[in-house]
Amino acid sequence: MRKELETSRLGFDGITALGTPRRLALIVKGLEDSQKDAVVETRGPQIKAAYDDAGKPTGALLGFARAQSVDPKDLKSIKTEKGEYVYAVKEIKGEHTSKILPGILNNALSRDFFPKSMRWGAHGVSFARPVHWILALFDGETVEFTWGHIKSSALTYGHRFLTAQGADKRPAPIKVEGASTYLSQLRAACVIADPEERKKIITEGLEKAGAEAGGEIIPDAALLEEVGYLCEYPVVLRGSFDGEFLALPCDVVINVMREHQRYFSVEDTNGALLPYFMTVANTRASDMDVVRKGNERVLRARLNDAKFYFEKDVKTRLVERVEALKGVVFQAKLGTSYEKVERFTELALFISSEAGFSKGMEPDERPSGFLTDSFNPACYDSSAVDPGLYSKFVVGRAAMLCKADLTSGMVGEFPKLQGTMGAIYAKRSNEVPEVAVAVYEHYLPVSSGGALPASVPGAIVSIADKLDTITGCFGVGLIPTGAQDPYALRRQALGIIAIILDKGFSLRLDALVDRAISLLKAKLTVAPSEVKDNVLEFFKERLNNQLLSTWFDMVDAVKRMKALESFKNHPACPSLVTAFKRVSNILKGVDSGGAEPEPSLFVEPEENALHGAWHEVAPVMEGYWKSGEYEKVFETLASIKDRIDVFFDKVMVMAEDERLRRNRLALLTCVLNLYSKTADLSRLSESRSLRVGIDAILEK
Repeated sequence: MRKELETSRLGFDGITALGTPRRLALIVKGLEDSQKDAVVETRGPQIKAAYDDAGKPTGALLGFARAQSVDPKDLKSIKTEKGEYVYAVKEIKGEHTSKILPGILNNALSRDFFPKSMRWGAHGVSFARPVHWILALFDGETVEFTWGHIKSSALTYGHRFLTAQGADKRPAPIKVEGASTYLSQLRAACVIADPEERKKIITEGLEKAGAEAGGEIIPDAALLEEVGYLCEYPVVLRGSFDGEFLALPCDVVINVMREHQRYFSVEDTNGALLPYFMTVANTRASDMDVVRKGNERVLRARLNDAKFYFEKDVKTRLVERVEALKGVVFQAKLGTSYEKVERFTELALFISSEAGFSKGMEPDERPSGFLTDSFNPACYDSSAVDPGLYSKFVVGRAAMLCKADLTSGMVGEFPKLQGTMGAIYAKRSNEVPEVAVAVYEHYLPVSSGGALPASVPGAIVSIADKLDTITGCFGVGLIPTGAQDPYALRRQALGIIAIILDKGFSLRLDALVDRAISLLKAKLTVAPSEVKDNVLEFFKERLNNQLLSTWFDMVDAVKRMKALESFKNHPACPSLVTAFKRVSNILKGVDSGGAEPEPSLFVEPEENALHGAWHEVAPVMEGYWKSGEYEKVFETLASIKDRIDVFFDKVMVMAEDERLRRNRLALLTCVLNLYSKTADLSRLSESRSLRVGIDAILEK
């Protein structure tokens, strides 16, 4: 729509997009009453081809004039770099917006912007679903046009069930007066058209229902986003399940509720899962108990399935499941999952050795040897064994075990639990904690910008697994295209880059690719040199895109660098940098869910003081940040230095009381947000290095 309006020379202030499962809406604000006038210059033939030796118009000139509906006498000659040409210059008077909107709307609706569309009726129009009505208004008047068999009108319809009436049980039509009343008229008809308003209603309903259950909702932004778009009139409903299912790992129960039923989970103040769930319905039934019981019945069946598979799975040690991977095909040309595991185990040990964390694979060793007790880290006292050898045990053992849960009944039934179940089964099989953690972390990150492996073994196994997949796919010609990337190679390459940068591993990517190719040699259908060149170029493109995406406005970045350089001479800078490093370290890996601290939970006067300082300077700093006055941002930040110092001197952030700890972490998150948008001051070194300062800016 934006492109259509701009191409049509129609000015506007902005476009708001709204949506529910049954309607899509655009509200264009400040749309001008008419098009802007325009002068159009169309180039014709060169002068030497436009006139003969006698200076009379040639056929080429006359034909051009006719095509442009211009008198030959009105044509102009203009000199360009390529020579002198004849031009037709026409002044186009802008038309009234109401006359051109029908064509604009028709074009916008006719664009094929859905991955999959449906065609229906004799008119051959297509959309994601059959269209039932089109509401189109400009300045309160109907914009009349026809799209397929649908004629536009000033009518819309309310909730499909809550406003149904008459013998056919259809909602009554609503005549919309204009954009200013659209939302309120639909709200009165039990439709919340604004997605953000729906999310707010759901959030408030979840918080209330969680409190009534004696706990609080486990935050899940992605699930909130999803259910927000699955309803028009959200109604939060609380249900329960048998306490016996709490004997299952909490990750299992949460996954069953989330992935299969889109339920929110509830925990108590100590973080323990409670036997309740919250679901979001799209209507308020006459008897909500019937709806609740139906949801509880479905969940009970799913949890019984999980219980059955879990109890069956734990009878077999994780190490005993690896052999079954020989019957699991990873990719037809690349072999089984067992073959893949053997390859990236060797690759993981090579990476670990290259990065200086462990000893490499000895010539007579086989990856499968890490499944024997002689290579089980649990058989050794880590403090009494050479650190490099112990790291070798952990990396090798974790690599060989990390795909074993794919053969379990639980992962077969609940695929999203792969890795999670591997870690759970590893712990139950008495594997050392480092191995269990690495088994879980080797799948990370699961999305762009997602959590990265925290442990070194987990990071190394993750890199090895992903690099084997990328190199293998390129080696058999499975190169991603602009439209298809079935093995998610782009995401995996970005994951490798993110892990290496996060951990600071000193590794040469070309050496890693060489090693991966040598392990895949028997499977390759593409020349090894070509595979290497293609894989390295693929990583180069990903790294280039990632670096460019971190900063676009070079002028703004330079302004922040100069402000930071000036701030480094401020007396408060050294102690603030120390404090912010402490803040960043404490908050690393902590998700506060965006919640603000609750003043009623403050115990120490220093908490109130810091909270007051935050309230005092936050709006001031926001104003300076928006106007680009970054020196004032840092100066204002320096004004609360003393209250930050005293807070850390007097307050124990990681208190034993869960509620106090969460509240204090939320307070520190507010402090972190004061400076994080401008520059990560925790990255400044004690030497006040400009290089580190630039890095702190560019990451923002």
